[in-house]
Amino acid sequence: MDVLPLLLLVAGSTAVAGAARRTAVPAPLILVTAGLLVSYIPGVPAYTLDPEIVLPLVLPPLLHTAAMDSSYLDLRAQVRSVALLSVGYTLFATLVVGWAVHLIVPDLPLTAALVLGAVVAPPDAVAATAVARRVGLPSRITTILQGESLVNDATAITAYRVAVAAAIGESAGLLHAGTEFLVASLGGVAVGLVLMVPLHWLRIHLREPLLKNTLSLLIPFAAYALAEYAGASGVLAVVVVALYLGHHSWQVDFATRLQEDAVWKMVAFVLESAVFALIGLQLPLVVGGLGDYRVGEVFWYALAVFLVVVATRFVWTYPAVFLPRLVSRRIRAREPDPTWKGPFVVAWAGMRGVVSLAIAFSIPHAVHEGGPFPYRNLILFLTFTTVIGTLVVQGLTLPALIRLLRLPGRDVRAETLLEAQAQNAASEAAERRLDALLDDPRNALPQPLADRLRSVLERRRNAVWERLGTVNPQTGESVDDTYRRLARSMIASEREVFVALRDRRHIDDEMLRDLLRRLDLEEAAAYREEG
Repeated sequence: MDVLPLLLLVAGSTAVAGAARRTAVPAPLILVTAGLLVSYIPGVPAYTLDPEIVLPLVLPPLLHTAAMDSSYLDLRAQVRSVALLSVGYTLFATLVVGWAVHLIVPDLPLTAALVLGAVVAPPDAVAATAVARRVGLPSRITTILQGESLVNDATAITAYRVAVAAAIGESAGLLHAGTEFLVASLGGVAVGLVLMVPLHWLRIHLREPLLKNTLSLLIPFAAYALAEYAGASGVLAVVVVALYLGHHSWQVDFATRLQEDAVWKMVAFVLESAVFALIGLQLPLVVGGLGDYRVGEVFWYALAVFLVVVATRFVWTYPAVFLPRLVSRRIRAREPDPTWKGPFVVAWAGMRGVVSLAIAFSIPHAVHEGGPFPYRNLILFLTFTTVIGTLVVQGLTLPALIRLLRLPGRDVRAETLLEAQAQNAASEAAERRLDALLDDPRNALPQPLADRLRSVLERRRNAVWERLGTVNPQTGESVDDTYRRLARSMIASEREVFVALRDRRHIDDEMLRDLLRRLDLEEAAAYREEG
């Protein structure tokens, strides 16, 4: 196996993604554009998006990180909106887009058109949430988009399997389709429910750090593989397990949380960068498979499919938001009146991504009678153009749209005030606990050490309040910002001394590593406070 193309892909995509962070354009859009441009440079290796790699090896860790970072409570509060989009809209888009393409493309069988409908039905999580975080969407809309993207892949994959079965000549009536959907969805949830508690127990009770980190990396792959082996949805199994683990992550020791957070951020960054670059790199392969189709002909097909995909999301989103309020007095009493702006943003934030392309590349080449799968190359091309079109058109215009609509963003000052109040309540409880512990003779400490515990506690109590305070006119920093900057500078000075002592052979490398680790933990704590 030649590993050089893989290394070039990872190194190049991460470099582009790192540079993209310095621009106002979301990284997925720059990565896709870079892939498109690089794909025709002479000497660039031919990269094929293999569904046997993307679905079981790339999708699970991306879903895992997204679900771990999501709020179970927020998703539960928005369960109706999430379900209507992730299940209802995905099935609706499969049928509407499929029927429209059947009418648009001459001689395209309805079963093959429905395959395309299922392929382009699920919006991509990474692209939408990347834009949402950058422009500061209201938390409710961000939660809905995240929740939709966690579940819609399972719906789309199941709908795709049913459509392919019909297209290649297998029996796939309405009853069979409904049964397969229920088995896949309920089975995936069941597998997740079975795995989540034992996995959490292992995370708490394992003592060896290497085993803990190994378990953390294996969890999404194991959940996905076991569910798929059982004929259920691996996507839903991964999401259920990750939501549970994320909701109970506070029960895991702090060292494990710090290590897992760093590892998974790196994994997600590398995978997200690579998959979006891969989307652009598919251009030569997709275009080369068109054969005798004329450029003008496929251009109009691509434009029509893109417009149908965009319009279908609007057609579904507005009734899904307003109809439940019309039929349920309880919803009207419990939820504030929505405006037209929020649903508009949700409808426009329907960028497609790597999952659609991976599913499209898994379309079989032949039907049961031995003939070729009808219009397979055209379906691949239309999937590719829809993905590129939604990423570029919707992704580039979404930030400007949000600014134009003047949606209320996050109230940073109000959030900081809530954080300060929470920290104050926690500090008061910790102070009472410290007083009770120090009253016990077994916990006797010299007064300077007891005072140090109290000063650390007071420091945490005041840190958040200081962010609401005055700003240094010379540096633009709050008192808390200055404190952290000086603390990091002091740590850097200590680190330099330790290294110098090692270089002069006063201490050995093993001792240096122990001393540096203590400083690293202190600096990590300061960095996390700042973040």
